[in-house]
Amino acid sequence: MTLQEVLNLAKQLSSLDKVRLIQQIAPDIERELIDNPPTPRKSLWGLCADLGQAPSSDEIDAARSEEWASFPREDI
Repeated sequence: MTLQEVLNLAKQLSSLDKVRLIQQIAPDIERELIDNPPTPRKSLWGLCADLGQAPSSDEIDAARSEEWASFPREDI
């Protein structure tokens, strides 16, 4: 049975039965989370550290002027 099938069946329940379902399944979920805590995510700081130092603003300006030097082109 897939998750979508379970959700479709749960949506067919009355509001009272939905509450009962949550009350019955919540302790199981809590127990699983206590027994198997989620692994902490790695920080995004330093994600690009292996790429070296970032280009300076002068290098960015030079690359930008180089790229835009031939714009607009006359041959198009």
